[in-house]
Parts: sequence; structure tokens; C-alpha cells
Amino acid sequence: MDERIQAYETKMGKTLNALESELTTIRAGRANPHILDKLTVDYYGAPTPIQQVANISVPEARMIQIQPWESSMIKAIEKAILCSDLGLNPNNDGKMIRLVFPELTEERRKELVKDVKKKGEGAKVAVRNIRRDANDAFKKLAKQDVSEDEIKELEDQIQKLTDKYIKEVDKAIENKSKEILTV
Repeated sequence: MDERIQAYETKMGKTLNALESELTTIRAGRANPHILDKLTVDYYGAPTPIQQVANISVPEARMIQIQPWESSMIKAIEKAILCSDLGLNPNNDGKMIRLVFPELTEERRKELVKDVKKKGEGAKVAVRNIRRDANDAFKKLAKQDVSEDEIKELEDQIQKLTDKYIKEVDKAIENKSKEILTV
């Protein structure tokens, strides 16, 4: 593959990865420890991810258990969860925190699917913007003694890449939507 195309493929790949990591933080009624990925607690003055100060496990399909390595961290972890947009109430027994996921209502599931589709559309727009940037860059090559055929070939390659990544985004949206709608 042409190195001129490579940079744009890398950007499209990063867009897809960003979408996928964003989708893992959307809860689908099942306990998924990844929803805690973005949460940090104050650990000796430094914002630290919860995974680095506690043991996180999923003992049941709809429960996450967080066991801090230091009992002094329980309050900080509880506060981080309450201040987040997770919408979960932590249960604290002095040694560990339990997060119980309520069964999602049909209405909430539909809202989540809409949210997933919106994020997917955003990713598609980003991929198309990368294609536009690439095509603009290729048009400028005409001034540098690059043949029209070569430019056309580069534009075709970038279009194929765009189609490939749009399909990947659609697949990610479809999988997450199915996961959310499965009761």
C-alpha cells in the first residue's frame, strides 16, 4: 500500500478504535467492568484509575464487585461512582463496594440504541472527513508532477478504505445495539 494512503488508514483505524472503546462504556444491562475505565480516584494526590487501586470482579451477570487494596480508598471510589454519569448506586459494606445493575426498561434500551447510533454517525462523519482531507491532499499532488491517473488511483484506494471503515462502524453499531436489546 502507498505510504500516502497509510497515514489516512491509521487515522481511520484510530476513529474506529475510539468508537469501540466508547461503546464498551455504554452499559447494556449486564455488568461490564469496562464502564469503570474512565473513572479515577484521588490516590495520594494523583488521579488514578480505579483498576489500579482495587480488584474488580463480576461475581454475577448484573453485579460488579470492587475490592480496594486499601480500605481507606472505599470512600473515594464510592464518591467517584456517585459523581459519574453511570447512574449506579454503590453498596458499601466497609470492605468492598458492590454495583448492582438494574434491569433496563424497554424505553431505556431504545434510548441507549439511539445513543449508540449517534456515536456511530459521529465516527462515520470522522471517517468521511479523513477521506476528504486525503482527497484534498491528492489534488495538491497534481502541482508536483504526479499524473492524473496516479491521483485517480489514490482517490480510488482512499474510497475503498472509507467503505471498509464505514462497514466496520456499522458492524460495531449493530453488535452493540443487539447486545442492548437482548433481554
